[in-house]
Amino acid sequence: MKLTLLGTGDAVGTPKIGCNCPACEDARKGGKSQRLRSSILVEADQGKILIDTSPDLRQQFLKQNLSCVDGVIWTHGHYDHYAGFGEFYRVQNKVNVYGVRETLEYIDQYVSFLKPRYHYVKLYEPFELIGLQFTLFKVNHPPVEVPAGVIICEGNKKVVVTGDTNSKIPETSLELMGNPDLLIADAIVPPHIHIKKHMNSEEAMALAEQLNAKEVVLTHLSHLFRPHHIEALFLPLGYDGQVFEL
Repeated sequence: MKLTLLGTGDAVGTPKIGCNCPACEDARKGGKSQRLRSSILVEADQGKILIDTSPDLRQQFLKQNLSCVDGVIWTHGHYDHYAGFGEFYRVQNKVNVYGVRETLEYIDQYVSFLKPRYHYVKLYEPFELIGLQFTLFKVNHPPVEVPAGVIICEGNKKVVVTGDTNSKIPETSLELMGNPDLLIADAIVPPHIHIKKHMNSEEAMALAEQLNAKEVVLTHLSHLFRPHHIEALFLPLGYDGQVFEL
């Protein structure tokens, strides 16, 4: 199994429009602080799956030389996680999409013209795609009604993607998330900042320790961190195009 972080930024991305902070300046110079919005590419011998479809999907596909995928999993109905689905127009028809009913029905209001093939998934019930086992689990991302994270398994290898969440993840989910080989964790801001619907980096690292994660990478990062080359000395910050092979 191979995972590529196509976008590691928050909803506004880095550089943020109109901002001249150190991270945004580093991003404009082409540094790793430059962050597109959130998408993850999952690859196996039998195909390719996207977790979320960033507004920057066209740019991400061009960078990775991608022309099609075998399916999309949506974690929740926020703009920065689904809005790029329209980039499939005249590229790929009737894409198979997976998620909880509430998420798919909400997103359908915006993407129905593409006639995706909807597959309603129940939380905590595994399903198979491209030879991998996927499981959606509930997280806490107010005011979203049913936000989901994703567990991906192949043999004895396990990846946990928290999706957008704060630290108040349900106990049932925490039990399933335990002992991952890789934890891809939402960590939108540095430790001195607290946001109601996301984890900061300190909370994300505490979650990694609680879950006994072998490896952790922080994503969904805002421009409020220091430039990547500085912050990455202290935290396992993800960056666009980063690849993990398990």
